[in-house]
Amino acid sequence: MQNRILLIIVVILSGVLVVVSSRANTTFFNTLMEEKINVKDSKTNAVEELKLEDYIVGVVAAEMPASFDIEALKAQAVAARTYAMYKKSVSSDDFDVVTSVSNQGFIDQDKMKEKWQEDFNFYYDKIKNAVQSTKGKIMTYNDKIVEAYYFAMSNGYTEDVSLVFSESLDYLKSVPSEYDNASLKNFEVTKTFSQNEFCKLLNITCENINITKIERSDTNRVNTIVVNNINFKGTVFRQKLGLRSTDFDIKEDGNNIIITTRGYGHGVGMSQYGANGMAKDGKNYEEILKYYYKNVEIVDI
Repeated sequence: MQNRILLIIVVILSGVLVVVSSRANTTFFNTLMEEKINVKDSKTNAVEELKLEDYIVGVVAAEMPASFDIEALKAQAVAARTYAMYKKSVSSDDFDVVTSVSNQGFIDQDKMKEKWQEDFNFYYDKIKNAVQSTKGKIMTYNDKIVEAYYFAMSNGYTEDVSLVFSESLDYLKSVPSEYDNASLKNFEVTKTFSQNEFCKLLNITCENINITKIERSDTNRVNTIVVNNINFKGTVFRQKLGLRSTDFDIKEDGNNIIITTRGYGHGVGMSQYGANGMAKDGKNYEEILKYYYKNVEIVDI
């Protein structure tokens, strides 16, 4: 009888051990299965595999001022994660994303320390909190990961993606961005070029500068501009001259060309300064994202 009781106890204990072991293995495998991403350094071309959430911390640190409201930082984290997962889903290379403005910026902790100095711990913890509190969250549209473009500051309106990246995406339409306005530092910036510099950058003859036609979108951004009978797309003109945006006025003043821009960036998707304004006004990260990206769902990976 005593032997039977001992046998039953052993069996029960064995069952407990199996359960504990099973739970431990589940945790272990979940850790192993944590989402990874292959990141190519744009300077060295080295490719490194990083944990996705660690990568997103580095992106948010590079792309958005750490002083911004926490809900804006959360919105940035979700946008950055969504963009990264979109790039990963379409990549056919040995890397998924590149650490440059062609994709999205990224800095490691050493660069963060250089950037924030004595405020490193405070800002790092703030950004990590924004990332961890949205862990695994991405945006989808019709069950597909969205191309979550974002930029610094609009001219008061975001731009339809078709006018910038020649794509037609229902969730990237122009919307008002009321917090992007003249109250922001560097909302309006003037840049002066000598005639020679202007011509050299545009690769045009400089005997006589003749600006004959400027066509604008509904958001006042320049779609096309004709200089010396050469038709430039507004985005190309901006890139060649290093302008902050395609919403600009241009005039000749003696031997100089003076260009005044409004806003900063390509104008598609979420405005970071606009997001910060919305956050300061009490909007949470989901409300911010669903304002700039129309009819999207926020889901877990």
